[in-house]
Amino acid sequence: MKNIFDRLKGGELVPLDDPEFLKVDEVVTCTLALMPALNAAASVDKIREKLSEIIGTDIDRSNTIFAPFYTNFGRFISIGKHVFINHACSFLDMGGITLEDHVLIGPRVNLVTENHPLNPVTRRGMICKPIVIKRNAWIGAAATVLPGVTIGENAVVAAGAVVSKDVPANTIVAGVPAKVIRSINEVGNQETYG
Repeated sequence: MKNIFDRLKGGELVPLDDPEFLKVDEVVTCTLALMPALNAAASVDKIREKLSEIIGTDIDRSNTIFAPFYTNFGRFISIGKHVFINHACSFLDMGGITLEDHVLIGPRVNLVTENHPLNPVTRRGMICKPIVIKRNAWIGAAATVLPGVTIGENAVVAAGAVVSKDVPANTIVAGVPAKVIRSINEVGNQETYG
């Protein structure tokens, strides 16, 4: 039988009363204890150090992360190189969050891999699906990316968008729910969406 972490990352329904849920609670408790030091850090180097403790692996020095930064779990966050994460972002990562190289994350972005069934009988259970943000993608301010979404290489998610479906490479999506509005090839050098 797979352990609870494999089941969460694998998208299985995990009920809140699962006997292994205490293992999740242990990670969450540890993460919550580390968050104040991360968010009180006075330098990008210290933020990287504290976030490295939370995710359990060293974050490359080429990355810039601004506080405050929020996560409820942290162990399933993977960050490439030359990544920028702006202020007040929230990563709910029990399903796994992968940021490839050169990703830009605007302020107040929410990456949410965790969900609940619609059926009231099982609603307190969790269903998690990974979020993957491919190389050189840009997620604009206050955008929300929902479970199971892949943002394609070079794609742009406009500020305030809610992304519930995969975003093709080299496109711009906007709106609630987010829809493709343009191709990257159609934009001028001075246009912004974030």
